[in-house]
Amino acid sequence: MTQSRYALLLNADAWFLEGALDLLVEFADGRPRAAVVGPRLLNQDGTLQRSVRGFPSLWRLATEYFFLRKVAPRSSALNAFYAGGFDHDEVRDVEVVMGACMLVRREAVDEVGFSDEDYFLFSEETDWCFRFREARWEVVFFPGAECVHVRGAAHGGRLYRENLRGHLLFLWKHRGPKAAEQARRLLLSALRLRGVVFRGERGRVYREAAGWLASGDAAALLDR
Repeated sequence: MTQSRYALLLNADAWFLEGALDLLVEFADGRPRAAVVGPRLLNQDGTLQRSVRGFPSLWRLATEYFFLRKVAPRSSALNAFYAGGFDHDEVRDVEVVMGACMLVRREAVDEVGFSDEDYFLFSEETDWCFRFREARWEVVFFPGAECVHVRGAAHGGRLYRENLRGHLLFLWKHRGPKAAEQARRLLLSALRLRGVVFRGERGRVYREAAGWLASGDAAALLDR
């Protein structure tokens, strides 16, 4: 780990707009309890890329995987997974910022530890942010610094199963085996339904993911 005040996690498919890193550090210096500060992410065309997230729960997984959030995308009840109703236009204490770009305070890492290597690509920042908040550190979204992120370029959508595995692992660690198994069954039902509704490559991905979820209980899938 670096001996500097901060470490910057930046995806290979992301880059700062001019001066944004200096602004991010300046803001973090003024928030000494902020373990993580995330900038405002933009798509390549300059539009907003929603980067604030909520911690997984059975209800939040249901709103996402059964498309309930589509009914009321600005609702905090139906879209807490994607911070429904938050326009990413103000400083806010949040649960999770997307890991494409994160400024992380070394002092907080010294206390909480590194990100968990049991995760692969997805949900490691969710777990880390949860652990920081449990230790009474802050996770903060700062729109005054902007970063472009080519979403999905690093994996091309080919690791859908790992996204599901990340949900199960988070729940196993922080909510217990029962919650992880309930989530597996919920996700299995949702992806079987998606596999019927969607055709082509998208439907195939959903059906393959459902097959994996059906191949064992949460303990077996996580090798616990």
